[in-house]
Amino acid sequence: MSKLDADDLKELDESDFAFPKERKEPLTDADHVRNAMARFNQVEGVSDSERDEAWRRIKRSAKKHGIEIHEKSWRELGRK
Repeated sequence: MSKLDADDLKELDESDFAFPKERKEPLTDADHVRNAMARFNQVEGVSDSERDEAWRRIKRSAKKHGIEIHEKSWRELGRK
């Protein structure tokens, strides 16, 4: 995963984050997309509709970076 420091994060557009208002979970490369999926349920203070939007952003970015997602919804993340 490419390391993003505070300055790098400041330079990213809101559209580069799964949760743009909070500027949480950047989606700049495949590793960051995987990380956003792994940490998805750890983001606090967001509504279900914000999670729905974040999930759409993650899926779009995953497709762009060649990542296969088996979950149909963010509600399935972490389930066996």
